[in-house]
Amino acid sequence: MNDITSKQITLRTAFAEGYVQCSTETIALIRNKQIPKGDIIEFARAAGFFAAKKTDQLLPHCHPVTIDGMSMTFDVLEDRIHIQGEAKSIGRTGIEMEVLTGVSVAALTIYDMLKPVDKQLQISGIKLLEKTGGKSDRKKFFNTPPTCAILVCSDSTAEGKREDASGLLIKSILQSFGIQEPQYKIVPDEKSIIQSTIKDWVSKDIHFIFTTGGTGLGPRDNTVEAVKEILERDADGITEAMRVYGQMRTPLAMMSRAVAGSIAHTTIVTLPGSTNGAREGLEAILPGLFHARKMLKGGGH
Repeated sequence: MNDITSKQITLRTAFAEGYVQCSTETIALIRNKQIPKGDIIEFARAAGFFAAKKTDQLLPHCHPVTIDGMSMTFDVLEDRIHIQGEAKSIGRTGIEMEVLTGVSVAALTIYDMLKPVDKQLQISGIKLLEKTGGKSDRKKFFNTPPTCAILVCSDSTAEGKREDASGLLIKSILQSFGIQEPQYKIVPDEKSIIQSTIKDWVSKDIHFIFTTGGTGLGPRDNTVEAVKEILERDADGITEAMRVYGQMRTPLAMMSRAVAGSIAHTTIVTLPGSTNGAREGLEAILPGLFHARKMLKGGGH
């Protein structure tokens, strides 16, 4: 099974449909409630619910998913029964397979109940119509990739004593979102240098600036103070999300003093200097963070 621990917990929805084709004579029997085995619609609905709950036991690569809401509707048409399923889940992975399994078993239940009276039954058109949540929502946060910059704040890296790892990791993650050439710079953990670099990027209207390093409790961890002094507006919810996400993985996340906020139309986020901390910080806030640009420009939600 795929590792989904890096995925964000979000509201995920899925909508699917399918058909059971049958004769017009069978449709008449259904409408007159004359099917020998009973009410096919209610049996099919119950079977669909049961099947959706058992999906992870049927499909080897499906993770157990909490189904927080599900509905199934059935329209009896002239020569077929139209089945529609919709479900919601708050979790790390989508719920489309559960909905598709529910629709499929509902169709099979109808088939089983109608086969004594109709030898020409056919199941068709089972497909996913829509899903939301997770990667499906990326496009709603930005139409075109934003411009970004990465500032590595580290005395030892600036002196050439240590190679940068976290800044390059941030660059790789940003590139996975379609951001091809983020600006990149290494500076010592000095307030004046950090502030002047950020102000220069803000003057060039860089949309997002990510610093890495200097967010801990060490005597030379000055990045937080440097950034905090020049922020025009705080965005504490961003760093709250990072710390909550990190705390679910290591208790050391509580040591982070990271800050986030904006200057003009630029959003600044301070990330930890460790590669794990930087990666988990971005996993917690991307791609939703990119919506900040629209808000700063007056676009609202």
